Amino acid sequence: MTTSQSARPVAGTDWPLVVSKITRILGKIIIYIVLAIGAVIFSLPFLWMLSTSLKPEYLAYRVPIVWIPPELEFNHYISSWSILPFPLFYRNTIIITAANMTGIVLSSSLVAFGFARVRFWGRDTIFLILLATMMLPGQVTLIPLYLIWARAGLVNTFWPLIIPQWLTNAYNVFLLRQFFMTISTEMDDAARMDGAGWFTIYSRILMPLAKPALGVIAIQAFAWNWNNFMEPLIYLNEPKNFTIAIGLRLFQTQQSQKMPETMAMSVVALIPVLIMFFIAQRRFIQGIVITGVKGID
Repeated sequence: MTTSQSARPVAGTDWPLVVSKITRILGKIIIYIVLAIGAVIFSLPFLWMLSTSLKPEYLAYRVPIVWIPPELEFNHYISSWSILPFPLFYRNTIIITAANMTGIVLSSSLVAFGFARVRFWGRDTIFLILLATMMLPGQVTLIPLYLIWARAGLVNTFWPLIIPQWLTNAYNVFLLRQFFMTISTEMDDAARMDGAGWFTIYSRILMPLAKPALGVIAIQAFAWNWNNFMEPLIYLNEPKNFTIAIGLRLFQTQQSQKMPETMAMSVVALIPVLIMFFIAQRRFIQGIVITGVKGID
């Protein structure tokens, strides 16, 4: 008695699928390599600044660059504080930055709420005119604004740096308006049926839902105001009112031969911005795409 064995068919290799998987893997590897190279390139200035702040004087200008000094000079971070009143510069910068962050968030959200929710005659035309102001270079209005603040007697005070931030700007209004328009108006209607007014809808419905967009605006406002150089240079004349950006420039002018000390103060000035970014990094990335969510109606 013979038993016949049925031969199993051996499945052929799906080469197109294999090639497709290999192509995807190679594509990801290439992307990661390019991103890593870009990250290294963009990190080099900061790494050089950090390295120079810890070098002895004789290594600061050596070529090729000595990235890791044989001895670390931490006293550069200590001695620089006694040359100029950097604690005063930091206090001034913190006051201006905190006031401007608050003003930008409140004013931008209020104006954006009006453009997104309140219907009035000429709303879209006014909004387009507001967006058109983004094309106006700041240098064009620099002299007229200075004359206005000078005639008001506010030059060499913080007010020329704070008041404009409480009057909002087109970019922030645009970003928040786009976000508000993605929120359903049914919640507004339900709140209005319960007797809520416009300000209640703004403060209790839209503002809590707009935390990602508000977080982006707050982060950007912090970074811009902390590093702002042009406006403080124009309006502040006395060292007691200088911000950290102007203080660093003054330090560089007076101590031009002390590169390690200058880099040490630059690192200290950069630390708050780095801390803010890493703390709020998730919310910042979450809000980058907000402006592209919904177009202009």
